[in-house]
Amino acid sequence: MPQTPEEESLGSLVAQASSHISDLIRSEIELAKTEFRFDAKRVGTAAGLFAAAAFAAHLCLILASFTIAYALAQVMPNWLAFLIVTVVYLVAAGLAVLVGVRRLKGLAGMKRTARSIKDLKEIATPDGQALPALGPDREPVTRDGS
Repeated sequence: MPQTPEEESLGSLVAQASSHISDLIRSEIELAKTEFRFDAKRVGTAAGLFAAAAFAAHLCLILASFTIAYALAQVMPNWLAFLIVTVVYLVAAGLAVLVGVRRLKGLAGMKRTARSIKDLKEIATPDGQALPALGPDREPVTRDGS
């Protein structure tokens, strides 16, 4: 015979609550996986379309380069016209590399994430105790359980 909430023991109420929390967490993880799969498919499709567009644009750039070089060849020798077009592209590529390197030098790292993790460690360890270090005989458990 089922007991009323007033008649249930504290232990059984805690067990039910932890069971419900576990079910809720499992459901949330399953929802996140489903959403991630859906988004990953959309991102994959979009990436494929972007790659096709980039390939077509690259072909157009090659054809435009030949067009510019042949137009210049009307007023100067062929070799000089093609050399001018090549040098313009080399300068553009060099500038792109320079800007990219400068952007990489400006990276700050993951300072906020590191600070957040440090704060979580401090919260998780009461009274400033250090977390136990893994000994040489203990290794962290991996995803596959080994």
